[in-house]
Amino acid sequence: MAGRATIEVKAEELGIPMDGPAVNKVIEDLKRLEHEGYHFEAADASLEMLMRRATGWTQDQFRVETMRVVTDEASDGRFTTEAIVKVWVGDTLFENVSAGNGPVNAIDAALRASLRSSFPHIDKIHLVDYKVRILDGGSATGAITRVLIDATNGDRSWTTIGVSTNIIEASWQALEESLIYGLLHAN
Repeated sequence: MAGRATIEVKAEELGIPMDGPAVNKVIEDLKRLEHEGYHFEAADASLEMLMRRATGWTQDQFRVETMRVVTDEASDGRFTTEAIVKVWVGDTLFENVSAGNGPVNAIDAALRASLRSSFPHIDKIHLVDYKVRILDGGSATGAITRVLIDATNGDRSWTTIGVSTNIIEASWQALEESLIYGLLHAN
């Protein structure tokens, strides 16, 4: 995916003006990230966000201060999961605690709850698939994990990616980027 012509054509398709240094930055970032386990052919939205960042674009809709996930096992053997998310939108800090049927569901619920009053159209963004792949199975529980999240707003669909040895971090990367992408294209 790291060819200059491919990047230039993709930038034109997306309407992202890119000069030579920005194209070079995308190529460098793609090579580095693909070596780490990212696969941008499968994550169109993450590629677009990477290209936008290479032009100097910054996401200013919200800024996450902290995210925490807690999973407990009760004495009856049931598991409960809660996520606590603190998010800045402008000068306002929102903090929400949400339960979910697992860590990613709880994180998604807490982040959405924090953003809903500022971005009511976030409710139009639906996560439709969550895929996990272990990249280096020989590392057992320390393996690098790739997470792909498919989402839609009813008009368009997209995929984002996260990669980390920590499955929660990889999931968070893909989830946060999916919501940023959805909000960016909400108009």
